Amino acid sequence: MSLEQGGAAVAVAAIVMYAVFGGADFGGGIWSLLAWGPRKDAQRDALERAIGPVWETNHIWLILLIVTLFAVFPTAYAAIFTALYIPLFVALVGIAARGAAFALRHYGDHDSRLARVDLRFFSAASALTPFTFGLVIGGVAGGHIRVTGSDVLSGPFTGWLGLFPIVCGFIGLLSSAVLGAAFMVPRTQGELQQDFRRRAVLASIALGAVTTAAIPVAHSDAAAFAGQLSETAVLVAMACTAAFGLASLGLLSRGEPRLAMVVTAATVAGMVVSWALAQSPNLIAPDLTISQSAAAPATMKAFLIALPVGALVLVPSLVLLYLTFSREVFGDEAGAGH
Repeated sequence: MSLEQGGAAVAVAAIVMYAVFGGADFGGGIWSLLAWGPRKDAQRDALERAIGPVWETNHIWLILLIVTLFAVFPTAYAAIFTALYIPLFVALVGIAARGAAFALRHYGDHDSRLARVDLRFFSAASALTPFTFGLVIGGVAGGHIRVTGSDVLSGPFTGWLGLFPIVCGFIGLLSSAVLGAAFMVPRTQGELQQDFRRRAVLASIALGAVTTAAIPVAHSDAAAFAGQLSETAVLVAMACTAAFGLASLGLLSRGEPRLAMVVTAATVAGMVVSWALAQSPNLIAPDLTISQSAAAPATMKAFLIALPVGALVLVPSLVLLYLTFSREVFGDEAGAGH
């Protein structure tokens, strides 16, 4: 494996981790917005208590992705943030607004008018942010951003307002919804657990439909990307992802909750890996490849050496955090205090 391929693997791993853990976090806000039925207060309370200890921690994977692009692929970093600064700015505002609204609601009186306003901001930002990240993914894969050297030739609206990026936006939104509900199934019991099972199944079916529709859309709006979908590695990854998706659908319906959560996470990870394989060797299709945008070898070596050293501290800390705060199980009475 070359140095630039190692850097690309780190970037893909960061996207996978953020899609899974950050996506579950965003999904919690989505289901807070869509809470309904006689247990809607219990649903929101359980989501809030589950998100509370980890809601900022999950952004570490986004930071890792940004640092990887900046250090290892500086040309691509500059081009992406130039061509797609509008959806990226919206995503940044969404993250900030979501965090502020959650903090104000979490530590305030849930019956106050301010708390109700905060809930709307938190929920709306939780839906908007993964959608805009999906637009960015669709933008770099769609083939409409034109780059010469380090100069972006296309306009600020060219890359992300096509049909393919919009479909990718809905894939980002639905992935978060599926994960948010699936991660709550083992954290709940009784009728509350059944509520989240039903939501996870509905979102999973919708995600399957949209990802299937993305293939013909890619052929019509992202020809360079669609041409890679027939590669053997991509077909294998897509087949594995589809198998995980069908398995997760069955497990979410009536299977073991923790296994359902793991298989659902594997489904979303498989989607990211399938996209990355189809995107390769491009970072921005069709003009900028991994090798063209790579930094000097000395920089890449230093990054790849420093990364595992930092991981020795970061990864055990995250594992301890997740294990410590994933033990509480919420019942139908979760919202009784509010």
